Amino acid sequence: MQGKIRAVPTLAYPESDGKPMAETDAHRDLILDCIETLKQHFKDELDVYVSGNLLIYYPDGMNAASVAPDVFVVRGVPKKRRRIYVTREENNTPDFVLEVASRSTYARDLGEKMEIYASKLAVQEYYVYVPYGMVESPFVGFRLVGGEYRELDFVNERLQSDVLGLELGEHEGELRFYNPLTEKWLQPPQERADAAEEIAEAAMERAEEAEDFAEAAMERAEQEARARQNAEELVEQEARARQDAEERAEQEARARQDAEERAEQEARARQNAEVELAKALAELKHLQAETES
Repeated sequence: MQGKIRAVPTLAYPESDGKPMAETDAHRDLILDCIETLKQHFKDELDVYVSGNLLIYYPDGMNAASVAPDVFVVRGVPKKRRRIYVTREENNTPDFVLEVASRSTYARDLGEKMEIYASKLAVQEYYVYVPYGMVESPFVGFRLVGGEYRELDFVNERLQSDVLGLELGEHEGELRFYNPLTEKWLQPPQERADAAEEIAEAAMERAEEAEDFAEAAMERAEQEARARQNAEELVEQEARARQDAEERAEQEARARQDAEERAEQEARARQNAEVELAKALAELKHLQAETES
């Protein structure tokens, strides 16, 4: 009898820790903007995984502990949807973490969480940003060196991320990513959508202008065609008039020629008549002379 196939038992990892994702609109929007901006930037790299507010489970002694970074990036793992991230199964830990902090989380982000990211997950780069200017130092970054974090120095008011190949800094009052290769700030989703909409509107305006120009050009072409047609008709009329005039001139020439021929015939007839008359008179005179003798 064929035995039943049984699934290998797996550990049950909760998908939520019951804690709020963010504290304010600014926190939530900034987290989502950072995640989507990085996803767009790495969309063509299949082994770069970008996520945030996702529980990361890591070994902690005999048990598994968890942490949920606001934004994190892992290199060397497949790009796919995940409900949780288990380092033991992925065989990899995040390389980049960004925490969007507040007054209530700032101390933990720079204390307990910082220790977890350094000693438990070996996160290569760790950044903490506090919107609204709630603290004296709203933005700080660290790089893991010898198992400990060393604070990064600002260059041109930005912090350089070797993991991302980008720079982080405030742009128009909000945290943004700067691409040193293109020398441009990466646009978050809404800005890209707004820019795309502006481009579409501009394209629509150019299309309308092109359509108006095409209509005007068509009207000019029709006017020129009508003008050419009128000119051709005038040329045809003039040609017909010249032909009629030539035909009348030929008729008049033939009439003159006929009249000249008739005049010549009449002249010859008169000349012949005069010759005949002269002959008749001479004969009459000869007869009279013979009669008198």
